[in-house]
Amino acid sequence: MNLFSRLIFGEVGEAIDGFAWLSGAASRLVVNQAVTTTRNRPHPWSTYAPYVTWDGLTDRTYLARHLPAAEVPVQPDPAQVRRLFQRPAGQGRMSSKSTCLFPAFAQYLTDGFLRTDLTDRRKTTSNHEIDLCPLYGRTRAQTNALRLKSEAAGQRGLLKSQMIGAEEFPPFLYAADGSLADPAFAALDPPLVSPTLEPAKKAVLFAHGGDRANSTPFTSMMNTLFLREHNRIARHLNASRPTWDDERVFQTARNIVIPLFIKIVVEHYINHITPLPFSLRAEPGVAWDASWNRPNWMTVEFSLIYRWHSLLPDQVRWPGWGAGAIALPDFRQDNRPLISVGLDAAFSLAAAQPAAELGAFNTGDDLLPIEDLAVLQARSNKVDTYNAYRVAFGLDRATTFSEISSNPDVVNLLQDLYGEPDNVEFYPGLFAEDRTKDSPLPGLLMRMVAVDAFSQALTNPLLSEHVFNADTFTPWGLELILSTSKLGDILARNVPLRGATPIEMTQAGWRYGEE
Repeated sequence: MNLFSRLIFGEVGEAIDGFAWLSGAASRLVVNQAVTTTRNRPHPWSTYAPYVTWDGLTDRTYLARHLPAAEVPVQPDPAQVRRLFQRPAGQGRMSSKSTCLFPAFAQYLTDGFLRTDLTDRRKTTSNHEIDLCPLYGRTRAQTNALRLKSEAAGQRGLLKSQMIGAEEFPPFLYAADGSLADPAFAALDPPLVSPTLEPAKKAVLFAHGGDRANSTPFTSMMNTLFLREHNRIARHLNASRPTWDDERVFQTARNIVIPLFIKIVVEHYINHITPLPFSLRAEPGVAWDASWNRPNWMTVEFSLIYRWHSLLPDQVRWPGWGAGAIALPDFRQDNRPLISVGLDAAFSLAAAQPAAELGAFNTGDDLLPIEDLAVLQARSNKVDTYNAYRVAFGLDRATTFSEISSNPDVVNLLQDLYGEPDNVEFYPGLFAEDRTKDSPLPGLLMRMVAVDAFSQALTNPLLSEHVFNADTFTPWGLELILSTSKLGDILARNVPLRGATPIEMTQAGWRYGEE
């Protein structure tokens, strides 16, 4: 498509956005086409066994799989495959479209349901739902540990929190002496942090529902935002429903927050990913009669496609902290930068700086060992080749390396590693591929994200035909859900003073059709 055609296409997209009924119809068409590019759930196979078994069809502690286990013929030394990912020192490519808010949200979203069991990489500890477990916990015991559990007027249904200055944050997990700040927090999954984490950083770890939610100030800011929104909603319900007890206020507030989150997933996050010139809408009804409306089950492939380490720049600008920028290794497991500037400033910082570009030769040194683990995880689970997944998701098989990448250095390295395109492994192939125009993602990766994102977000029980109504959310709560589309909508409701920086995943100067 030439530039003129793309600009005309963009104008058509703006026209679609201008009519709610047309936008809804376009969204339903796109979602159905995206999800039906491959076979629907339930999948015949899982990581339980390389053949169909009853346990594999019912035991959801194992990962499902889109394709059966396969013996991949060529498996180079991971140290050699690492060359495909490594960012040359000082030569990182920056994205022309995405801000750092994009990888910040992606990590927070996926940490809630992509939970590989570190003791057995065939298995998962996931609930298989977009349920905001980084906020609420994975289990009822964890949820109870995070709740205030008070019947006092104005406090019913709240999550535990603390005030630091004028701002509400989660409570600290540890006391000054290193013990748990609250014995109830023993029910939480221990945070995945370094065992040698320095005391000053450990002292500001928050009591989150997810063990990865303290991983960076960006993930903690996401959890803090949704904690504030839950408590804001609960306080409104305290005032508007004075006869409701703590349990009902909490459950209704959670019922509202989860669909709010799913609205953001589709209408902010997915709309940033898609190369379409019009905006998709989170239409619960699209799944009500769909053939793909099946119970969720996370796949081994889905747990691999979201390793977007190359999106992270070598350093994050953070005025007022240190030298004004934080090197990526120092940005991990430290909430002090977030606390120092507050929630609005943290979101503004994420939205004001470009992310790095996703793809080959662009992962920082600090994250390369994680790329090695992804390659090994795919091998241990006998994930089929890159070309096998191209075919399974409705794309043509790559017959030359230049059909995977237009970068001669990538082509030469793939040739050196694999000999021929049919030998390219799934995980390296995903990230060797050229990025799709007007999207931050390459083609196969984008298609696989769309299949799983739509089919697992829009089938959430709270969006189902007999649940998505004012009885579940209250009329006020339903209107709140329907009127929320972006993270900035929620942020504006939960900070003392909203700044001028737009809270967007797309850079302010980016325009459709200019790439």
